Amino acid sequence: MSDEELGLIRQAQHGDRFALAQLFQNHYSFLYKYLLKATMDPQVAEDITQDTIVRCMEKMASYNGSSSFSSWMITIATRLYIDRMRRRSREREWIRREQGIRSIRWQFETQGEEWSDVLDSLSRVPSPQRIALLLKHYYGYSYAEIGRILGIPEGTAKSRAAYGLRQLREEMIEDD
Repeated sequence: MSDEELGLIRQAQHGDRFALAQLFQNHYSFLYKYLLKATMDPQVAEDITQDTIVRCMEKMASYNGSSSFSSWMITIATRLYIDRMRRRSREREWIRREQGIRSIRWQFETQGEEWSDVLDSLSRVPSPQRIALLLKHYYGYSYAEIGRILGIPEGTAKSRAAYGLRQLREEMIEDD
């Protein structure tokens, strides 16, 4: 790190907006090019570059100089990108699950079977708990049998079923 950059960092940490702007101007292209390669999407790279700069502005006082300023920015940018990917993954999973539920509900209704509020609430219980709950309380398996079916300890089967039942009750209360 050059003496000039170190001086800009110190000034920025003491509230000098011009020094902060100069630091970001010096590193913007480097950061954007890194994110462009990491994301393979110019719009996402631009968005995360902007988010990174905002985060760096908020955290400027916490920069301790143990790594180069550009490495610090890349660390923040990478974490923001990973968080965004996790969020998108959860969103895609939610959309997929909702489409599946609609499809199952349609199949029930077209075959003249009832789709109850219980099934609606059950669809929102996480899969591991929902499976244990169904095996125990709908199909009547013992916890030992559930454990063997799922390849988990009996105690884990019991806790999953209990947690699933508690979650189902909470979902049913929320739906009222």
